[in-house]
Amino acid sequence: MNDLEQWLELHGLGKYREVFAENDVGLDVLPHLTEEHLKELGISLGDRLRLLKALGTLDAPGADGAQPAAEQTTASIAPSGEAERRQLTVMFCDLVGSTALSSKLDPEDMSEVISSFQNACRIAIESYGGFIARYMGDGILIYFGFPQAHEDDAERAVRAGLGVVDAMTELNAGIGKRHAALLAVRIGVATGPVVVGDMVGEGAAEEAAVVGETPNLAARLQGVAGPDQVVVAQATHKLLESSFEYEDLGTHVLKGIEEPEPVWRALRERDIHSRYEARRKGSGTPLVGRQEELGL
Repeated sequence: MNDLEQWLELHGLGKYREVFAENDVGLDVLPHLTEEHLKELGISLGDRLRLLKALGTLDAPGADGAQPAAEQTTASIAPSGEAERRQLTVMFCDLVGSTALSSKLDPEDMSEVISSFQNACRIAIESYGGFIARYMGDGILIYFGFPQAHEDDAERAVRAGLGVVDAMTELNAGIGKRHAALLAVRIGVATGPVVVGDMVGEGAAEEAAVVGETPNLAARLQGVAGPDQVVVAQATHKLLESSFEYEDLGTHVLKGIEEPEPVWRALRERDIHSRYEARRKGSGTPLVGRQEELGL
């Protein structure tokens, strides 16, 4: 999957991959597309609006009334002028059953629910140093490791995910109860190498272009997750096997991912003693000549 295809997939427009490819439209010309261009490509009205909004050529606020992500988060990002390869942990989370909920609630009430959901997620995510790259209606894209990297970014991401799940309890006791709605979240987390390039889009939709399989994998894992579940990729699990307790969800064939992916559900953090035991058992290194000390 090339850069443009990944961008389209992340914005829910993957069905236009062939149309763009046949017309030689790449990431370099994407910000220059107009509505007339999109009409000529045969893109429907609704998807033209979605694509133009993603490109930042529409100034209208989001349908959910939430503040655009770039207005809240891009102040700490500046274009580097060149692509940078780095390890990133990507999280996708979304509100379960939002379509059914929107058909039941008044638009203003639904906007209040989405706003409260986003705020609860933001508090949990930012408390662990996560960077909210984009709000997408009822979904959120988050980076751990960009713009600021920490050696424990993967652990921060999973802890943040569990924190978001915990936040649903308080959310349901408040706005959920008020609107007779049971709110739940699905979360996917993946870790891997990406290339962070120049800013893509304009105005409020400007964001750093992150290229690689990791964002797509995180998005697919979110689809595997059940309500109030944090699902992680094999690479994330391998890094954090001793830090959390997991449920093995088996191997899944995920759209856009070349190889079948072993999938794990993060249940809870291990306590200090169980972390030590897990690391000791996993080390595979025997203690030689220490029999007397081991016998104490």
